[in-house]
Amino acid sequence: MNYSSLMVDAPFFPQVAEGPASVDAYWVKTEDDVRLRVARWHGESSPKGTVFVFQGRTENIEKYGRTAEALHNSGYVVFAIDWRGQGLSDRLTDNPMTGHIGQFSDYQKDVAAMIKAAEALDLPKPWYLIGHSLGACVGLRAIIDGLPVSACAFTAPLWGVNLSTIQRLAAWPLSWAAQFVGKGHSYAPGTRGESYVLQTAFEDNRLTHDPEMYQYYVNISEQLVDQQIGGPSMGWLFQTLKETRSLSKMPSPDTPCITFCGVEDSIVAISAAQDRMARWPQGKLELVENARHDVLCEVPSIRNEVLARISELFSST
Repeated sequence: MNYSSLMVDAPFFPQVAEGPASVDAYWVKTEDDVRLRVARWHGESSPKGTVFVFQGRTENIEKYGRTAEALHNSGYVVFAIDWRGQGLSDRLTDNPMTGHIGQFSDYQKDVAAMIKAAEALDLPKPWYLIGHSLGACVGLRAIIDGLPVSACAFTAPLWGVNLSTIQRLAAWPLSWAAQFVGKGHSYAPGTRGESYVLQTAFEDNRLTHDPEMYQYYVNISEQLVDQQIGGPSMGWLFQTLKETRSLSKMPSPDTPCITFCGVEDSIVAISAAQDRMARWPQGKLELVENARHDVLCEVPSIRNEVLARISELFSST
């Protein structure tokens, strides 16, 4: 059966996303029958290629509207996904606010469905990847497993969770035990079922120094309440600890790569990015001064420079 015949139009909210007007969204199904939402921002009649966007935990496609606008202006088609358990894709627990995953490898089923959709839509090649936070972890595994992209860029990669030594020693047995006794869906300690940006004042946020971009994110969250999720589950934490440890032992792929980490990032382990990029033959790490976790939502000077460097890499491969 032609995969395109299985793709049904899905809702998208361009007025909230503030991205290119030429956008369409679709429902796609994974091999384990999870319904996901993907969206395509069209490019020029002869585009430079397609940029796949792998979002971070808690995010939705609309949040990348402004990033898609910048990439569109640079000549690229943009193709984004809501991971299972977030955005408008199927939720995995009775509580829709819980950020959960059964097995971390389930994200690769989402990637496989996205690739099938890209092929059905005949998205122009070469293909490239931008992965943020969780999306960088999923993306690294996908590239190692053969994702056909010519180059990749990662921001704030979740290749290690930022935990103190004591927290890390406690996180492993606690999260394992929660899964073992059937409590893997419960929230990880210190988290709850509320949208981060809707419960955190700009002055206290860990994402950006730019009040206008933070308000953009708040506006999206307020207008698309049903797309929000809260804290991660104990199961998500355990699976992520397992995956990041497994990835840390693997060699880097032979794919041109640039990675950006905000020096003030308190969410992911910058040391894990430094270790990875130090052994990435065609890779480069940029530590961004005066930047927090989300460099694509930072002040204009940072955001524009990061996007320019990414476009430069993609154009050269």
